[in-house]
Amino acid sequence: MPTSSSAAPRGYYGRHIFFCLNERKNGEDCCALHNAQEGFDRCKAKVKEAGLAGPGKVRVNKAGCLDRCAGGPVAVVYPEAVWYTFVDADDIDEIVESHLKNGQVVERLLLPPDVGR
Repeated sequence: MPTSSSAAPRGYYGRHIFFCLNERKNGEDCCALHNAQEGFDRCKAKVKEAGLAGPGKVRVNKAGCLDRCAGGPVAVVYPEAVWYTFVDADDIDEIVESHLKNGQVVERLLLPPDVGR
């Protein structure tokens, strides 16, 4: 039975961050060639360490090709649909602290909207 609350129902997680870990077998450039796995592993560890993991909080997910290879490595945060590129552990730490923890987009790491495959 529905409740009388006017609040919209929440999803199971407050935010998802998806990391493209795609590896192309044909030699084309891909996120896997740009340390995407290391970024994923770092993010997962930092989210857990900060107590941000779990229901109602943050889920760090692996993804196949997100079709934005030219900007790789890439990650996207939902529900905001904010696309990031990153180069090192400091970038991942900033995404976790600023966006995943505090809801502030990291402008300097935004993937330009015209970057595709």
